[in-house]
Amino acid sequence: MKKISPNRFRATIFSLVAGLAISTCAIDARADAGFKTWVANFYSTAAKSGISRSTYDRAFAGISGPDQEVLRKAEYQPEFKSKIWDYLDSRVNPYTVKIGREMAARHGATLNAVERHFGVDRNILLAIWSMESNYGAALENPERLHHVPQALATLGWGDPKRGKFARNQLIAALKILQAGDVSPKQLTGSWAGAMGHTQFIPTSYLLYAVDADGNGKRDIWHSVPDALATSANLLAKNGWTAGKTWGYESVLPAGAAKYEGQSKTLAQWAALGFQRPNGKGFPRGADRATLKLMAGANGPAYLMLSNFFTIKRYNAADSYALAVGLLADEIAGFGGVQQSWPRPNGTLDIKEKFELQSRMKELGYYEGEVDGNFGSGSKAAISAIQKRLGMQPDGEPSHSLLKAIR
Repeated sequence: MKKISPNRFRATIFSLVAGLAISTCAIDARADAGFKTWVANFYSTAAKSGISRSTYDRAFAGISGPDQEVLRKAEYQPEFKSKIWDYLDSRVNPYTVKIGREMAARHGATLNAVERHFGVDRNILLAIWSMESNYGAALENPERLHHVPQALATLGWGDPKRGKFARNQLIAALKILQAGDVSPKQLTGSWAGAMGHTQFIPTSYLLYAVDADGNGKRDIWHSVPDALATSANLLAKNGWTAGKTWGYESVLPAGAAKYEGQSKTLAQWAALGFQRPNGKGFPRGADRATLKLMAGANGPAYLMLSNFFTIKRYNAADSYALAVGLLADEIAGFGGVQQSWPRPNGTLDIKEKFELQSRMKELGYYEGEVDGNFGSGSKAAISAIQKRLGMQPDGEPSHSLLKAIR
């Protein structure tokens, strides 16, 4: 085999890297050109919806190309595969309850006014705020925020699956800008255009946004009163019943799983043997409820009332609405799942997850928030401890790991 000199080898590698860079730049240039053409052509569509040229130009001033991060997030959206107990652990836990109670005290006057005006339980609003933006903390990280017109134009131009949705939302976002509620710089949101403390997409904002603080602007990005009132307005206009709860945890009678998805009055459910785990009866027996088995026949049963389905107008997932209801109850000082979820052997419950994070922090392996969420920081800490202990470094929390470091 012919020997290649070091200098020639380095020259070959340099030429390959340089060629790749030139090729990438050419692709980026074509993408930028194509995006600019799309933006220029889309104005005729926007104009038909009453968007002025000046509004359009302000929305896209300084934007020379698509938001590549938006395209990456759109392409690699993972399927939601979490078990219901893991989903709830990450959203209904001592951390979210603690912050929720702090926010209830800090914004008590606002919550009183919003609850009185719209008839929506303040604790439901706090729970939605937690679920959507971690009580606004997510808005404090500019690296996670996107310029909404650019993000939606990127999807409208480059994502066939979401193109129609994105174009409709872009028109709505431009209407928000034209109304003067927010400046172009402040018009930020998620990669798919959800905005503010309570993550409203532009079309929902136009339907439900409220100026609760009376400053003449509907500002869900910076005004907590506006954001909470906007959420309350959505729920109220979609059927929220004041003074009633969202549902009841129930013990599933033997053989009753066949009723899943059926709707009956609470009195009828009681006659079939359904009862609450605390032994209390169901109030208002004439109210209708739908049976939900979130973890199958081996987990807690839930009899869901109409307010549960109103919460789903915010997010259509049963798991989301259940988390909102449970968190609201715990912030209020009652509730909590009283029966056990069918967790696999060896996995941790939420109290044990908090204990593991706390112990890892005490040992100097973990620097993040003790919040029960096992993201990259927690998993890296677990792997380091597992290596130290001679365990398989899979980065997964387990009883065996917790027992080893106790």
